[in-house]
Amino acid sequence: MTAVEVHHVVAGPPHAPVVLMSNSLGSDLTMWDPQAAALARDHRVVRYDMRGHGRSPAPPGSYSLEDLAADALALLDRLDVARAHLVGLSLGGMVSMQIAATARDRVDRMALCCTSAHLPPAANWHDRAATVRAEGMGAVSHAVVGRWLTSGYATAAPDQVRRLIAMVEATPAEGYAGCCKAIGDMDLRPLLGEIAAPTLLIAGTDDPATPVNHARAIATAVPDAQVVTVGPAAHMANIEQPAAVTQHIRAHLTNGGRDA
Repeated sequence: MTAVEVHHVVAGPPHAPVVLMSNSLGSDLTMWDPQAAALARDHRVVRYDMRGHGRSPAPPGSYSLEDLAADALALLDRLDVARAHLVGLSLGGMVSMQIAATARDRVDRMALCCTSAHLPPAANWHDRAATVRAEGMGAVSHAVVGRWLTSGYATAAPDQVRRLIAMVEATPAEGYAGCCKAIGDMDLRPLLGEIAAPTLLIAGTDDPATPVNHARAIATAVPDAQVVTVGPAAHMANIEQPAAVTQHIRAHLTNGGRDA
């Protein structure tokens, strides 16, 4: 499939190192609001809505991880960015790994949050795609946000819960379904050894979708990788523990984690 022109926003000094931030399944670029301003103090921060999400096109049909990576690389090309740091959460982390393994010269450092290299069984993802195509995003929104946040945080932050449910429900069903297929078909494990970028994996201690052992498996296979955990935090650890996640990402991108 031809790369699509994804919606994006840019902040930060124009000649600073570029950070490309990729969103999760069912979210949009605003999911990175807790980190964007701090990163933009010393980086040119490029956030975008993944294909099928937010204000980006949602072409019909199934997508592949290669399609999603091609969209991100095409965005960097349009912005005349030869090399960037990559930051991604969940599906955004999967796309980042795909890029880092297959376009190594385009990636400096990489921070991956709450993600995985392989999430079987594929049938679960194909079933979820079929559900949203048939019933709409309201059929899954509450369950999705239930995985994103711990129950304690959700109880204490009902406005945040409502905002995130609305974000999921605003995602085009066709775009969400297409990305479900990409995750269901994904197996990045054979590519992890090709990643040359120094990689930080941030895992939520209470993440039911991509538990800590998924981060550790990636770190074992990537030549230069380390794992940190934050908690309490479920799948959207950057929202539930914003200060800790921001600190870890900034330290990794600016000094490789030294003096973090």
